[in-house]
Amino acid sequence: RRLYRLGMTEKFNEAHVRGEMYPITGMRLMSPKGHIIEAQFDEEDELLSYVMPRVYFDSIIQQHAVDSGAEFRAAAVKEPLLEDGRVVGVNAQLNGSVKPIRSKMVVGADGVTSVIARSIRPKSKQHKDEHRAIAVRAYIHDLEVYPEQVEFFLYNEVLPGYAWIFPTAENEANIGLGMRLDIFRKAHGDLNVLLQKFIDLPELKKRLKRGGELDKIRSWQLNFGSQKSLQHTFDGALLVGDAAGFINPVTGGGIHNALISAELAATTIAEAIAADDVSRSRLKIYEKRTHEVMWPSMRRSYLFQRMLINFPSLIDLLVV
Repeated sequence: RRLYRLGMTEKFNEAHVRGEMYPITGMRLMSPKGHIIEAQFDEEDELLSYVMPRVYFDSIIQQHAVDSGAEFRAAAVKEPLLEDGRVVGVNAQLNGSVKPIRSKMVVGADGVTSVIARSIRPKSKQHKDEHRAIAVRAYIHDLEVYPEQVEFFLYNEVLPGYAWIFPTAENEANIGLGMRLDIFRKAHGDLNVLLQKFIDLPELKKRLKRGGELDKIRSWQLNFGSQKSLQHTFDGALLVGDAAGFINPVTGGGIHNALISAELAATTIAEAIAADDVSRSRLKIYEKRTHEVMWPSMRRSYLFQRMLINFPSLIDLLVV
């Protein structure tokens, strides 16, 4: 709905025609003891659900920004450009050399490993391990999928995280798992081993046609939005989406909150530039706005996450 409201309806319809979006009509969830619950999604206002690889999804958003007047430059940002402690742009590798790009405002939208966040957010206010997760995903090409259904697997080895299967085509899927970083480190875990153990689960093994053919294996970390009092604004800069750490502590999803934070950031930046004041004291209203909109759901999700850690048997009771 948010993307359509921003004018991207036609672009996503065209992507659907090109086969870049796989329709989803329901979900399956397996509890630690193997109980399964299935549910169909409601088609609210004729809005449907899809699985879409990020390479296609991100391309649509980038193209829409360019069509709306943004200038795109292929560059690798190395660090924020600072003058008297104020962010006035970035130093970026552009056409083979590092050059300064000056700006009235810098928006850190560069993901969980954000150069902007790591450079200017105080080290004492970075995310702690209990508010972070680690995940691994791959694409599998020989799995019998449940047509138009996403699957979630909750089992003791990854709780309060989960494993997933998101079909992208017939017999193909995005497959992976994620778990809280502090628990992963205490267990001295290996993501590739955990992924293979997931594939070896009886429920999956019987559905493999050639033993489990994996492609494009990738791991990454996530910063949850459940840690209090994090700084998202600075003199001349602010953070949005995963760079700020607006990821849901239970689902690990960040796109929805990234869109919310981006709209709130746009409003805040427009007001600040109109007032010719991009100081932190002026931009700080953004932190209040994001807190009011997102914190209630973040807090509920974090409490639910802690419940999964302390009382994993509740999952089986809820599913049954």
